[in-house]
Amino acid sequence: MKPSRFMTLSRHIVEGEKKHPGATGELSALLADFALAVKIIALEVNKAGLVDILGFEGSNNVHGEKVKKLDMYAHDILIRAMDHGGHLAVMASEEEEDIIHIPKKHRIGKYVLLFDPLDGSSNIDANVSIGTIFSIYRRVSPDGLPGTEEDCLQEGYKQVAAGYVVYGSSTMLVYTAGNGVYGFTLDPSVGEFLLSHDDIKIPQRGKIYSLNEGNYKYWHNGLKKYIKYLQDADDRTGNPYTARYIGSMVADIHRNLLYGGIFIYPADKRNPKGKLRLMYECNPMAFIVEAAGGRASDGKQRTLEIKPESIHERSPIYIGSEGDVLEVEKFLREEEMAEAEEKKK
Repeated sequence: MKPSRFMTLSRHIVEGEKKHPGATGELSALLADFALAVKIIALEVNKAGLVDILGFEGSNNVHGEKVKKLDMYAHDILIRAMDHGGHLAVMASEEEEDIIHIPKKHRIGKYVLLFDPLDGSSNIDANVSIGTIFSIYRRVSPDGLPGTEEDCLQEGYKQVAAGYVVYGSSTMLVYTAGNGVYGFTLDPSVGEFLLSHDDIKIPQRGKIYSLNEGNYKYWHNGLKKYIKYLQDADDRTGNPYTARYIGSMVADIHRNLLYGGIFIYPADKRNPKGKLRLMYECNPMAFIVEAAGGRASDGKQRTLEIKPESIHERSPIYIGSEGDVLEVEKFLREEEMAEAEEKKK
């Protein structure tokens, strides 16, 4: 996608706020702080193979997973960049068990920031694309007071902005404030994110499916039938689809956002609630994909309408081109009905 004009990220955000009467500029400033943190993280990611920041940090995060050194570096940089700007009431990170309060010496703002500092970190040592995911809400607790967990536990449709960063052959930031999805590529020579993908629209249908097929035997029957359907050659439907799975949610969804297709991380017999985090991964990605004309659900319910019960809640997700997501939902629904009928016999 070629941009229509020379545009920096900061200028784009400011011009977007001008379209909304009553905008204070706080969201623009918040996103500018976030972009600065991302630039610093990108510098470390790009030289990760050259300095001693690879390998395990030596501890486990709240989910029992081993923490990579670069994970914690990104986590710390984001907190240090965002906790003193006066725009945030509270933060939450995938790497932190509890919510992250703003230090008392700083002004308490009206926004809430949730983030996954380094998605796909198991790929770090293999030099595969990884990313950062973020989500912004307005606080629901009284202004001026420290933020609460309630501020973080909001349905995804209440997001005011969301985005992700891909650290790959280039560093790219994709964001939406609910009206359109825009991609900016970092020009390292000038240190600016420049508009490279203007008003991204995901195709109605794609030719790519992305999921870990190594878990096939644990899937529910409806998903097994859907994947078999995609793999069967059929001139009428355009099948077979192409399987593409990187293992970094950011990278897989970014590709499908541009080319069309579906990304799936389902519930299965071992993980009945799925594995991806609703607040840090599913909700922000769903907000972006829906703003681009796509669809996201847990197989039964729109992802953005799920009422969260904990900040580290997990959820299945089916996300991507609207036609593809509707189709897998149909397979899941029909199989569930068939199994219910079988039990009645």
